Amino acid sequence: MNTASGITPAITNTNTNASAATAFDIDDHVGAFVAHGRFTLAGAASGPLAGLRFAAKDLFDVAGQPTGAGNPDWLRTHAIPRRSNALVDQLLQAGATLVGKTLTDELAYSIHGDNYHYGTPINSAAPERVPGGSSSGSAAAVAARLCDFALGTDTGGSTRVPASYCGVWGLRTSFGLLSTASMAPLCPRFDTATWLAHDPEVFERVGRALLPGTADTPLRKVLLPFDMLELADPEFHPVLHRVYEGLRKTMPGEHMRLSGAEGELERWRQAYVSASAYDAWQCHGDWISQTRPAFGPAVQARWDMARDTSAETARAAREKQDLVRHRVRTLLGADGVAVIPSASSVAPLRDASAAEIDQVRARTFRLTCVAGLAGLPQVSLPFTSPAGLPIGVSLLGPAGSDLALIGLATRIWRTLQGGAG
Repeated sequence: MNTASGITPAITNTNTNASAATAFDIDDHVGAFVAHGRFTLAGAASGPLAGLRFAAKDLFDVAGQPTGAGNPDWLRTHAIPRRSNALVDQLLQAGATLVGKTLTDELAYSIHGDNYHYGTPINSAAPERVPGGSSSGSAAAVAARLCDFALGTDTGGSTRVPASYCGVWGLRTSFGLLSTASMAPLCPRFDTATWLAHDPEVFERVGRALLPGTADTPLRKVLLPFDMLELADPEFHPVLHRVYEGLRKTMPGEHMRLSGAEGELERWRQAYVSASAYDAWQCHGDWISQTRPAFGPAVQARWDMARDTSAETARAAREKQDLVRHRVRTLLGADGVAVIPSASSVAPLRDASAAEIDQVRARTFRLTCVAGLAGLPQVSLPFTSPAGLPIGVSLLGPAGSDLALIGLATRIWRTLQGGAG
């Protein structure tokens, strides 16, 4: 499935009863939806998103529906919410219909896309490969055209990576721009609310509905950080250069090193890992200690590491984060855009070894940690490799430039339709 080859018309839904919760009617052949989240909640009869259907990652609270956070012990020990996340309400009021809740990696603590308890959704764009996580079900549902768009989250790459793996559009929003209240957290200092879509028109429509007031940010220069480009596999390079050169036709460009020193991106990754792990344990440590939930081995290892991360280690990591934030924001300025890989590789095979997965994960986090540490928006555009596999190319922009960044991304993507990928 090549999302760069054309625009797929949106699925329509004519149910206009804004208050009705009706039977779930989607043939979920990819395992994207959770069993306790199979419901339909119709949106308003009219609005900017009328006729569109969306899903919500099973971290978002929906009033009257359980939130499972990808773990049966979380589902068992948390009450059914009485209030919905603000974005869910906003989308319903804009006319979109909610068609259920999608699978997430356990407590969102992974970017791989498998779940020890509930399985791995099918990546329709590359069925023998994982969908990426932790917004695995949202990306899989969008890639399979089970909905027009889906809410996700992004802490360390949980929207950008599955967008790249599944060949769909994804955005990590500027930190703090959209509410994460009434949403199961992972690391409150890094969590962002996001969405994915299978075509640029829907992607941008959702942006206009959720991000009013951010479209006027001027974006006047383009940067190509070669240290980040070098972290991605060779099949990414031609498309990255093509996007960069396409943008250079309307704005000045510069090749540069974002990190400033050899090996520095690995130190940035380590700072992100330590700061986020400490944050995650402060958020969930009491629940984990009291409940002793069952986690899959990889996620359990991360919680063990989080538990053992000291306050002093976290303090040093946050000092490093301040330096990264200052450097990246200074280089971008108020009007700069960096062209970077969304992930380090195509999606790993579903039967990849643990060692292979860890290697890809570490390399990808050297890329995705930048937006997280700096609190910046990043849009992932879908392209394909010469072998026909999905790859994502991202635009990283100034804080608060989200809607302008989406507009720039969709324009350059359409311009390159005939020759990129």
